[in-house]
Amino acid sequence: LAVRKLALDKMKGQVLCFVGPPGVGKTSLGKSIAKALERKFVNMSLGGMRDEAEIRGHRRTYVGAMPGRILQKIRQAGARNPVLLMDEIDKLGLDFRGDPAAALLEVLDPEQNSSFTDHFMEVPFDLSDVIFITTANVTHSIPRPLLDRMEVIKIPGYVWQEKIKIAKNHIFPRILEEHGLTPKQLKITPSGLEHVISEYTREAGVRGLERELSTICRKVARRIVEDEKNAEEPVSIGPKHLKEYLGPPRLYDPRLPKTKEIGTVVGLAWTETGGDVLVIEAVTMKGKGEVTLTGNLGSIMQESAQTAIGFLRSNADGFGIGNIDWKAIDVHLHVPEGAIPKDGPSAGITMAVAILSAVRKSSVLPNIAMTGEVSLQGKVLPVGGIRDKILAAKRQGIKNIILPLANKPDVEEIPEWSRDGLSFRYVDRVENVFEYALERAPSP
Repeated sequence: LAVRKLALDKMKGQVLCFVGPPGVGKTSLGKSIAKALERKFVNMSLGGMRDEAEIRGHRRTYVGAMPGRILQKIRQAGARNPVLLMDEIDKLGLDFRGDPAAALLEVLDPEQNSSFTDHFMEVPFDLSDVIFITTANVTHSIPRPLLDRMEVIKIPGYVWQEKIKIAKNHIFPRILEEHGLTPKQLKITPSGLEHVISEYTREAGVRGLERELSTICRKVARRIVEDEKNAEEPVSIGPKHLKEYLGPPRLYDPRLPKTKEIGTVVGLAWTETGGDVLVIEAVTMKGKGEVTLTGNLGSIMQESAQTAIGFLRSNADGFGIGNIDWKAIDVHLHVPEGAIPKDGPSAGITMAVAILSAVRKSSVLPNIAMTGEVSLQGKVLPVGGIRDKILAAKRQGIKNIILPLANKPDVEEIPEWSRDGLSFRYVDRVENVFEYALERAPSP
């Protein structure tokens, strides 16, 4: 935006793509850019769009033909240079009517969009003055040629301190106004707001927080209407009142082990909605050397499990399991919540710890989470989504986190105040992970 100002808007437009979990303010940021530039703002949703004619328009020979949505939105803005936000570009569809992503290539290419031709209008239209902004939750589902035309800006999830400021300055005042309440009628204490965030919402954004605050406002509004005599009496919501308005708190995830357990390890995962914890369970039994993997695991995750087992078997003596006859036991690895598909390499060290714990019968220390890819030589390789994973661990109350050494710069980019109370162990070998996460092997 600064370059545009210095170049007097002669610079060819760079398309921005905001990538982040739901509820982190991608659309709001687009509106703020339009406001700062004093331009009109229009947005269009691309989610589920399957018809190429939605972008380029229909030819006039068709019954009910009309211009494409690009020109419709520009007409709606009433200006040639609006800020046009295309929401959910990662959810474009594809069918026999054409590929909307291919049609967007011309729209989002600064070298071509100066002469964009709509099938209905049949005359070139200059889109070079339009500032295009797209939003997405992930980038892997965006076609590569389309992704290459955009400048990807990742917007991570919020830490609880940021959520408190957003709630106090923006969300809560707006919700009060929407429900016909005033700040004198309803107040929520700082500690009450902290408890709503920590005990009733676990998310990267603030949509869940907004829903919980709306629930409180609705119940207070109902009480005011039912008891008009005390309508002017102010209501103050603190931690002790939340159970009455929101029900019992969700203090912790019941899947997480609270004590030392054999074969149960907490991993860190990244999803479209932000970071999350992933519990991995392993057991051994008499059998024929088979490995069973359950929990709706993808092919990459299954290969990670095979890699972990291969490394453990090839170094059995060093880990105190040299006397194990692998052909006489079966290993069963399970990831709970089997209805949810899971994939990716970042659970490699978590699987290795779970399998060694089950085979060696040594307990996994509690309050530890980890993430990292494992190689067949025992190296711990870097993974992505570190900030979101760390925030997920902090939301769950986990204090100790094991990360690949190569990801240390990613942690240092996170504000120090959001890392308070967390202890990080950086490893480049699986042996170091075992040392930090497992009790010593029991004596034979």
